[in-house]
Amino acid sequence: MKNILVLCTGNSCRSQIAEGYLKHFAKEKANVYSAGIETHGVNPRAIAVMKEDGIDISNHTSNNVEEYNDVVFDYIITVCDNAKENCPYFPSQAKRFHYNFEDPAKATGNEEEIINEFRGVRDEIKEYSDNFVKMHIL
Repeated sequence: MKNILVLCTGNSCRSQIAEGYLKHFAKEKANVYSAGIETHGVNPRAIAVMKEDGIDISNHTSNNVEEYNDVVFDYIITVCDNAKENCPYFPSQAKRFHYNFEDPAKATGNEEEIINEFRGVRDEIKEYSDNFVKMHIL
């Protein structure tokens, strides 16, 4: 069983979406965790766009990376440049991966425009997560 950690700045959007998809695609073959260098709570729009795709992340929690100091990770995925550059030293032999997804929480405009930004980022993370699981877990 592989352990995967997804890191982002606030553990509210991108890392939560990635956690949901990685769990979905990996099923019982991986334990998936997400964390941030800060905790901002799970963004309600992230919950909503994942629900549209049949994945429930409403019970996810926003966690700080330091909560997982005792977990041995096989893979660490940073999903934003800020987390990659500012994450405190995390001792691990894990293979590290990075992909900078745009932050949908910074989207501006009316509600439809903002939710469409969330959908676009969700779809990018879905594709990335599916490919990651196919290449490294299955």
